[in-house]
Amino acid sequence: MSLLRKIRRTGRTAEPAPPRPTGQIPPELRELRGSMQVRCVDAGSCNGCEIEIGNAFGPVYDAERYGARLVASPRHADAALVTGPVTRNMATALRRTVEAMSEPRLVVAVGDCAMNCGEFAGGYGVEGAVADVVPVDIEVRGCPPRPEAVVAALRTVTGR
Repeated sequence: MSLLRKIRRTGRTAEPAPPRPTGQIPPELRELRGSMQVRCVDAGSCNGCEIEIGNAFGPVYDAERYGARLVASPRHADAALVTGPVTRNMATALRRTVEAMSEPRLVVAVGDCAMNCGEFAGGYGVEGAVADVVPVDIEVRGCPPRPEAVVAALRTVTGR
């Protein structure tokens, strides 16, 4: 009984939401304002960025409360979170994944490897950075980027 009284007395305790993002949404992506469906694509990374994306959508950072939701199919997706340098085996698959997404679509390069190949630059199996294969709209820096940075990038689009 004392535990129930303590819960009732304490009430809900949660940290306040961070301030709204200040970045401007490009005019062609304003239709995504409010909520968007996100497809994650590992183009050849070390999985560090995937762990941080998983944390961003987990219970602590909860990107879904800002309108971003993970989906399994690119046909349902409005945005693609692409991690890692694009390997030669994944270049065609990445192009086809982005082409399968409906318009307007958004490509987010997550991590330093996605932006400039990072540690994998010059590797025999590396095609190049994500921007060399598909057009990139937003970049999230870091190796791996913090979950807060991933959520902030998604919030610039949803505006929530």
